[in-house]
Amino acid sequence: MPKILGILQARASSSRLPGKVLKPILGRPMLLHQIERLRRARALDEIVVATSDEPSDDPIEALCASAGIRCFRGSLNDVLDRFYQAALPYRPDLVVRLLGDCPLVDPELIDRVVAFQQAGHYDLAGADMAMFPDGLDLDVIPFPVLEGAWREAVRPSDREHVSLFITRQPERYRIGLLENDVDLSHLRWTVDEPEDFEMVRRIYEALYPANPAFTTKDILDLLAKQPELSQLNRRFRRNEGLERSLAQDPKED
Repeated sequence: MPKILGILQARASSSRLPGKVLKPILGRPMLLHQIERLRRARALDEIVVATSDEPSDDPIEALCASAGIRCFRGSLNDVLDRFYQAALPYRPDLVVRLLGDCPLVDPELIDRVVAFQQAGHYDLAGADMAMFPDGLDLDVIPFPVLEGAWREAVRPSDREHVSLFITRQPERYRIGLLENDVDLSHLRWTVDEPEDFEMVRRIYEALYPANPAFTTKDILDLLAKQPELSQLNRRFRRNEGLERSLAQDPKED
């Protein structure tokens, strides 16, 4: 059986919502709620939080230590190096890239994408985010592919975004995207803005007390009953951070 490591990227120095991963939902930091959901993914053998070595992320390390969660600290801006160095001691067969601003992460979807990657032997497999809610993002990458990207990537955007070096070269890498049955791409479940956090907080308050293991279907059912929740953050666009990063790359002749 392959050894599969989940790496959760998390930092406190968000420009739009500082300290978001530590903000409380039902009395617990958002990050702990997300890790609770990740632990339900049967495919993950280990979970590591990868944060930066900046003083602003000391509270994340302290939180992980108090909760018995493995934590690695590395470069703030060279996220690819941080991610690779976090994985290196484990020498996993597969690495699952997860984002700390996705507290509604779907453990069943993680299992499905891992199985999809193994069946197709992809260099990178992910959920097709043209069909899934923003906030269910994940990538499954064989460790040798990750190591190759770490060695070769030069552009600032490729160092900041772990999988970008791979996804921008579909002619070189075998990339597979798991499609959804219905298009839910209009839904925003990531947390980058205060309005995002407010929506997620209300979802947790509505669902978690009765069922801590609430599913994506439970969320969709709630939003169908309370459509005003989805309106809270509807004005924000996807991938604004990636767009800014790409704009800062040196221009090619």
